[in-house]
Amino acid sequence: MALRLTQRLLQTQTPFLTRGYPMLVTKEKSEDVAHTKSSLQKKVTRTDIPSAQYGGRHAVTMLPGGGIGPELMTYGNDDLDYAITSIKRNGVALKGNIETKSQELSEVSRNVAIRNELDLYVNVVHCKSYPGIPARHQDIDVVLIRQNTDGEYAMLEHESVPGIVESMKVVTVENAERVARYAFEYARQNNRKKVTTIHKANIMKLSDGLFLECAKRVHKDYPELEHDNMIIDNTCMQAVSKPHQFDVMNMTNLYGTIVSNVLCGLMGGAGLISGRNYGDHYAVFEPGTRNTGTAIAGKNIANPVAMINASIDMLNHLGHKEHANVIYEATYQTIVNDAIRTPDLGGNHSSTDVVENILKILSAKRVNWPHGNYFNQL
Repeated sequence: MALRLTQRLLQTQTPFLTRGYPMLVTKEKSEDVAHTKSSLQKKVTRTDIPSAQYGGRHAVTMLPGGGIGPELMTYGNDDLDYAITSIKRNGVALKGNIETKSQELSEVSRNVAIRNELDLYVNVVHCKSYPGIPARHQDIDVVLIRQNTDGEYAMLEHESVPGIVESMKVVTVENAERVARYAFEYARQNNRKKVTTIHKANIMKLSDGLFLECAKRVHKDYPELEHDNMIIDNTCMQAVSKPHQFDVMNMTNLYGTIVSNVLCGLMGGAGLISGRNYGDHYAVFEPGTRNTGTAIAGKNIANPVAMINASIDMLNHLGHKEHANVIYEATYQTIVNDAIRTPDLGGNHSSTDVVENILKILSAKRVNWPHGNYFNQL
């Protein structure tokens, strides 16, 4: 549903991902091995591939995901290999969260597999409050920079002896340094003042200690920026009590999941904020908290704003900044000024009501497009 806005702008390439995906790990497992990295999770060095264009328009891959994902976008049925191939071809994707329900050891998280295969090493979530939305705190403006492929999500587990399972947390100098550099560079380019590295180095002295040390080393190249660090459990308390102290946050994978959900919850819930995943060659845009919303699927009450904001991020990434801006303004007017809000934001409107109001606002806009004015045709 939310993608109706961008489908009017782009010639969309749309492979889909649902339950019919292939097994991603080898079946040759001994009984004491709980998880093994597959070829889909191994980093591969590639030459740069530009975003695909056909007939002068960008092609993007769309993955509806599970739960409320198909409601907010559209429907389809293809497997994971095809989806990843499509993203490699197009360079850009828009996706809902893809839920991995099975606890079978042979089933890999499809979200993790996509991020690892495409080497989407950084996730960016800009937590910025909307005025008037019921929330625990107002005027939050924090950017979360999350390492996307290392850490607890390395998916390397084994049962050393019956009844004892070991799970490996992997932190590498390469990935810790490049996500730290991304955080500091983001702060510099966006006139931010401070980067806070989140860790648990007091307990995990080697892994989180390495992550923290890499951040301190990178900070030397950005002397105009302040850098401090905070332990993850204290971070959660501080985020709930005094979120305005944070500016840009640099953190590992699991900590990023925790903090993004905390901050989005403080701002009004999972339905507002988008997330951006970047690698050297590919970019994938999605809702910021990666929740599937299975409990409200099919009820036409899911908040489409996070998915629309992901579409706006994608348009900005592709250079269609004018179009991204008018969609953002229409979305902002809908939920802030017109108070057209789904139940999660204290309203009583449906998903369709929100999207139709945005389309009504856009119908009065005229935006320059290489093939002529476009929004006046909505």
